[in-house]
Amino acid sequence: MADALTVIPAAVLRNLSDKLYEKRKNAALDVEGIVKQLASNGEHHKITAVINLLTNEFTYSSQVNQRKGGLIGLAAVTVGLTSEAAQHLEQIVPPVLNSFSDQDSKVRYHACEALYNIAKVVRGDFIIFFNQIFNALCKLSADSDGEVQSAAHLLDRLVKDIVTESDQFSIEEFIPLLRERMNVLNPFVRQFLVGWITVLDSVPDIDMLGFLPDFLDGLFNMLSDSSHEIRQQADSALSEFLQEIKNSPSVDYGRMAEILVQRAGAPDEFTRLTAITWINEFVKLSGDQLVPYYAVILAAILPCISDKEEKIRVVARDTNEELLAIKADLAEAFDVEAVLSIARRCSFSDLGKVARQISSEWEATRIEALHWISTLLNRYRTEVLQFLDDIFDTLVKALSDPSDAVVLLVLDVHACIAKDPQHFRQLVVFLVHNFRVDNSLLEKRGALIIRRLCVLLNAERVYRELSTILEGESDLDFASLMVQALNLILLTSWELSEIRDLLKQSLVNPAGKDLYVSLYASWCHSPMAILSLCLLAQTYQHASVVIHSLGEEDINTKFLVQLDKLIRLLETPTFTCLRLQLLEPGRHIWLFKTLYGLLMLLPQQSPAFKILKTRLKAVPSYPFNGEQSKRTLPGNPYQFLHHTEDGNITVDGGNSHNGINFAARLQQFKQMQHQHHVHWKTQALSRKISTSLPKDPQRQEEPRLSDVATSRSSKRGSG
Repeated sequence: MADALTVIPAAVLRNLSDKLYEKRKNAALDVEGIVKQLASNGEHHKITAVINLLTNEFTYSSQVNQRKGGLIGLAAVTVGLTSEAAQHLEQIVPPVLNSFSDQDSKVRYHACEALYNIAKVVRGDFIIFFNQIFNALCKLSADSDGEVQSAAHLLDRLVKDIVTESDQFSIEEFIPLLRERMNVLNPFVRQFLVGWITVLDSVPDIDMLGFLPDFLDGLFNMLSDSSHEIRQQADSALSEFLQEIKNSPSVDYGRMAEILVQRAGAPDEFTRLTAITWINEFVKLSGDQLVPYYAVILAAILPCISDKEEKIRVVARDTNEELLAIKADLAEAFDVEAVLSIARRCSFSDLGKVARQISSEWEATRIEALHWISTLLNRYRTEVLQFLDDIFDTLVKALSDPSDAVVLLVLDVHACIAKDPQHFRQLVVFLVHNFRVDNSLLEKRGALIIRRLCVLLNAERVYRELSTILEGESDLDFASLMVQALNLILLTSWELSEIRDLLKQSLVNPAGKDLYVSLYASWCHSPMAILSLCLLAQTYQHASVVIHSLGEEDINTKFLVQLDKLIRLLETPTFTCLRLQLLEPGRHIWLFKTLYGLLMLLPQQSPAFKILKTRLKAVPSYPFNGEQSKRTLPGNPYQFLHHTEDGNITVDGGNSHNGINFAARLQQFKQMQHQHHVHWKTQALSRKISTSLPKDPQRQEEPRLSDVATSRSSKRGSG
């Protein structure tokens, strides 16, 4: 201190703390000259004393003007030292940097000015303080004072120039500093950071691309900034980096992919589009390297396929197709379970809000997710089937999806799984279970589901399995409803035309007989289903016997509704053969008896009665008598069956009618109908007891399931 006071005149020190800028400036020029003389004499200990004086007595002073004078004095010392300034920088720079956080804006401004002058002198030697200077400039870029901001911008440009020409700059030390600040929301700081990223990326010797994962998320965060200029700068920087990635032989795709996946779900539309575009490029550039990240990438792509923005949808679909085309090897860390889990979640209601997921706008996502499950089954069947328990129940529940396209794809996946016999059985059991617990599924989607499975898995196989399950069904109301649905599908769907043709040969073809007997067991749940089966299989005499076996309890509203449907079905192409057989009354006596039997069951004023009566009137006249019904007519493929008084069935002649034991079939039908009668009486008694009990006036009686089912059936029939 004493050395400094002897070197610098008191008047100079007094002017250095004057409130007038001109006096401080002149004093600084004096200090510059003094330091220059000391440097030429090699008296560096005195220069050190001068710096300490300016630091302790001026820059750290409580007086604003003294602090200003200290800053301009330190800059003057540096100018006076010129080439020898480097050895004193560790004394000069810290007090200047400290002044950047001064409460007085004028002091902060002078600090910028001082550091600017110091940097111009020392240039590259200045780099050792870069991190501290960068931190200070980052704060000043958002300074509340406009003049300070302007001064900081000038200093920032100079520092950038110095860094770009320096070979001492350490990008490794700088990146953590940059990463810490990338999520700052202040627009001025964001502009400052993007500016530095762009400048450093332009330096050939600095590998910013290698550190891109460290600040990539921050750049994407800026894409949703309220300032158009910041969004544009961030987008420009990202576009430049993406171009560099395309031209680079080595890129860390994995770390960046994780960031992009998060940004692909951003609320901001532009951010989502940019993220999905990057993912698209990554998949095209290096799909194999991304194998370990397939699951997370798929989780980002699938929702974007249903994005409200068309551009995003287009890129997402393209990316999805690229991924599907890549055949990943399990040895390359391809995680089948993870990918399957993502596809399952996106297929159904686990992704995002359930309300959004099941809405029609997400249909495209669910479809593509199901394509993934199907693809995984085809490529990695063994591995996928290990996780079947995790997806099977969900796949069955997906049959309730509001989209027909989704349901058809779900069925395709089911069919792929059900190629194995044990899985086929499991599928049909699950399907029947879901129909049982959700009657609306059977009503709304039953026909679509059954028909599609018949196409995919062989109609006869599907119907045989369903019949086996329904034969032992304990819920008789459901069994009857299910059989009626299956029977209607059998009679009307083109997918089951081969089964119908086979059943029409039941009396002459062993395969047809076997199918007839197989279906008969479960069709016994519904008298009308049995009659339909008999008419289709041309077992007319047995149909007539079944009609005569019906009692009063069988002829109810439900039965008449089903009978009405059957009469109308007799007018469809399915029963063309039957109608043509009416042209030969002598050959098909039992067909006439059956049709007249049906006619007698119908109310005379019903439309169905009029339809059937009109049809029978169109038949050529032919005299019938008892003897004619007891003999076999020429060309008849089977002998007539006779209904005896005790209800048994006997056969005339030696033909066994392809081995069908009609007596056993009739007994089977009667036993099943007896179970239904007992069940119906039990329900009726239960209803009667419940209605006779005293009711709580405060509590409304809940409707019974059986009543609801009956009401629903009646409404459908009347419709």
